[in-house]
Amino acid sequence: MSEYIPAPVVRYRRITMAQPGDFAYTVKSSVDIVRVVGEYVRLKKAGVRYSGLCPFHQEKTPSFSVHGQLQFYHCFGCGAHGDVFKFVMELDHLTFPEAVRAVAEKAGIPVPKFRPAENDPQARLRAQLFEIHERAQEFYRQQLESADGGPARHYITKRGLQPELVKEFGLGYAPGSGSGLVRLLGKDFPEEAQVASGLILKRDDGSGFFDRFRNRLMFPIHNEAGKVIAFGGRALRDEDQPKYLNSSETPIYRKSRVLYNSHRARETMRRQSSVVLVEGYMDAIGVYSAGVHNVVASCGTSLTLEHVKQLSPMVKTVVVNYDPDSAGVAATERSLSTLLEENLEVRVLSLPGGQDPDEFVKAEGAEAYRTLAEKAPSFFDYLVERVPKMFDLGKPEGKSTAARHILQYVGKLNDKIVRVEMAGRLADRLGFDRDLLGKEMRSAAAGRRDPKMTAPAAASISSVEKALLRYVVIDPEGRTEVLPLVVKMFTDLPALANLPTRAVFLALGNMAGDDPTSPVDVSALEDRLTEVDRQRLAAILHDESVEPLTLDSAKGCVEDLAGRPIQARIQELKTLMRKAEESGEVQEALKLLHEKRELEKRLEARKESGSC
Repeated sequence: MSEYIPAPVVRYRRITMAQPGDFAYTVKSSVDIVRVVGEYVRLKKAGVRYSGLCPFHQEKTPSFSVHGQLQFYHCFGCGAHGDVFKFVMELDHLTFPEAVRAVAEKAGIPVPKFRPAENDPQARLRAQLFEIHERAQEFYRQQLESADGGPARHYITKRGLQPELVKEFGLGYAPGSGSGLVRLLGKDFPEEAQVASGLILKRDDGSGFFDRFRNRLMFPIHNEAGKVIAFGGRALRDEDQPKYLNSSETPIYRKSRVLYNSHRARETMRRQSSVVLVEGYMDAIGVYSAGVHNVVASCGTSLTLEHVKQLSPMVKTVVVNYDPDSAGVAATERSLSTLLEENLEVRVLSLPGGQDPDEFVKAEGAEAYRTLAEKAPSFFDYLVERVPKMFDLGKPEGKSTAARHILQYVGKLNDKIVRVEMAGRLADRLGFDRDLLGKEMRSAAAGRRDPKMTAPAAASISSVEKALLRYVVIDPEGRTEVLPLVVKMFTDLPALANLPTRAVFLALGNMAGDDPTSPVDVSALEDRLTEVDRQRLAAILHDESVEPLTLDSAKGCVEDLAGRPIQARIQELKTLMRKAEESGEVQEALKLLHEKRELEKRLEARKESGSC
């Protein structure tokens, strides 16, 4: 078993500057960022770039862009930017070495063995936790097949789980002795790491340790990279409570961030632009067995905004299919607010007969479930259908409360036309005046989140600067022949200090080093810039209306920029000459005229080489 990649001991911005010859550079040079990002975000092609909804903040129109040629992403709304490693780090909450390993595994690149850095305790602990969970999964799997695993196998048979599903979902059994995992892990891991995993607990009297999970059917929980990071355990006896026991939070597991089965469901979610949201492990497995592979479940916690933010870049539609009991109904309504806030189309599936999803699939079959899921009503129709069961519509107070109950959800919709239409339908259903309910709807909509986006900061940049910057970033010849001229120009001409692209050119010049022919690491370049300059760089590189340059025309652009101080001085001299003539200062006017003619000669000489 390969050992885990150590976490960095220096800042991310330095680590990501992968150098030729190291493993990170090999991985980064071998993968396509568009393909990796496309597993998380629905992307649409637009020339050499791809756009989609940003996974790092809430937005209603796409401001997130991925540049296929230069292999970097940038959001013009929130400013998020970086390379393929930083993207995976942020979305999957990984360290840099963990992200390198995850990207490598996605691309099928063999990962060499690494040892955690001795001077980085956090990296060492995380590496141990991942390995502990991997060992634990194999232990539980073996125990399921052992003689002691009979009760778990009986439960699996009773629930109708086929062997292939048991294997695919990695189900196992935690024996009732309470010491099997302790004995296994005690050989290879320090006590601190075992306790930190949440799988091993210390006795109150300090006499030793015992297994957290005992006599339970075990469900491994994975992160987006497919690594086991926690477990859920289902009790096999009524007297063992709670019925479902989940891992405690650890440095590699946060309940509010993890959706069960998301690593399997992600590709189907992205392809179909929809997801089915259920409550429990068995429900997720049952729906998955029906051929609905875009199904996920929260892990023993309510749906959180972090959960929804993982879904919203990949899907447009969410079908909520919680249990039909009172707790499930309450969870459904809680989920609506969060889902609607993220501008998702929300549908609610209520299965007939009071059955949960797994029970329904077993009783009625996969095709029946898929048919109902495809026809699931909108959240609005679901709420309207429930109104008579929740409120006394025979009384004015009941109608009023019912209207406000539904409008609190309708008001979260971004589309004003849809809000007005739904308010009108609700007014007709409850017998209210449409104008009156429309006023109530506007009040409910007033508090919805509508963050302002930051506009790209490239509008004031001249076409000369844009064309020249794109040329030196994209073309190796531009970095070899032209970039040194640009850097020298900015160094020699203080008058150009206020050009908007100056900082970007100089940062690129510092990065070029001894090998300007190497491809530009745009994410590393962005890390050297201020937020404003990052926005400028990204806007220019994504602007395909900029005319491409040749070597000669690029040199002409340099001459054009270098001549700007001369042009500015010529204009200034004209003003001074006019004032001198008006005041009768003939000698001063002649002196100024002479300087103006000399500058015009210099400017004309520059233009002979061409300009942009």
